[in-house]
Amino acid sequence: MIQTEPLALNSNHGIDKQSAYALSQINGAELYDLFATARRVREKFRGNKVDLCSIVNAKSGACPEDCSFCAQSSYSKTHANNYPLLNKENILEAALYARQHGVKRFCIVTSGKTPSNRDLDKICYFISDLRKYEILPCSTLGMLDPEQLRQLKEAGLNRYHHNLETSEAFFSEICTTHTYQDKMKTISAAKSLDLSLCSGGIFGLGESWEDRIEMAFALKDIGVDSVPINFFTPVKGTPLGDREMLSPLEALKIIAIYRLILPEREIRVCGGRPVTLRDLNSHIFMAGADGLLLGNYLTTKGRDPREDLQMIHDMGLEI
Repeated sequence: MIQTEPLALNSNHGIDKQSAYALSQINGAELYDLFATARRVREKFRGNKVDLCSIVNAKSGACPEDCSFCAQSSYSKTHANNYPLLNKENILEAALYARQHGVKRFCIVTSGKTPSNRDLDKICYFISDLRKYEILPCSTLGMLDPEQLRQLKEAGLNRYHHNLETSEAFFSEICTTHTYQDKMKTISAAKSLDLSLCSGGIFGLGESWEDRIEMAFALKDIGVDSVPINFFTPVKGTPLGDREMLSPLEALKIIAIYRLILPEREIRVCGGRPVTLRDLNSHIFMAGADGLLLGNYLTTKGRDPREDLQMIHDMGLEI
């Protein structure tokens, strides 16, 4: 049995870096001991409920940033859609479809470094409208300053999503048009306004286990509410288009170790889940996850929401 289990189960502070590094090295049958420990920690600190969210790609493509993983970057040559900000009817249709499938959090996502003043005004209007339908609005709009975030909060924004993506040490390997510190400024601004904060990263970009663990502890220091775990899906035309995907067990090990480091936080499995985990999709809950992004992702297809809802029910969990 994993030696860190008593600490993990009896402390809401989570395991330390040394223990996390040790756990990252295990493989084979011991992995299932790790998953079992993570499940027990999830049950103790998060219960048996699954928090569902969904997104809409409200403005796609032509992004001036050079993130090497992104199909929407103008530096890449992909077949990703390119269109301006959607209208209110499109946003509301997507939100109500998600709400019909048990989703309570709905995130408006736009490509680009930051929205124009005109687009920000429209998004604030969308957010105010979503509140009428008992939907918790979330947004992913890039790097915003305190005044822009205050405007969103006054419109009714519940949560701001802004990923660190990876560790500070590895960040320059995946993006050069903005920095890790630029991201931290937006995160700090959101925290200063008492907005709920969703921040995590993408795994499988070529980062080391040290990078993964360093990001987990950075998120812990920030005090994020929700940690989205995305698994990189290679897209032809991007700099990382030929990269191999993570194995299902490696992906589950990431979830489990993040649960042990962050026992009280939402661990939400998002992009890349169907193609990375394949037949092991339901194992995310056994490995400690308690959140799920339902439906499609930004530029790739997700699973049918009905399949995921059936999976949650079959696992004996509640929405």
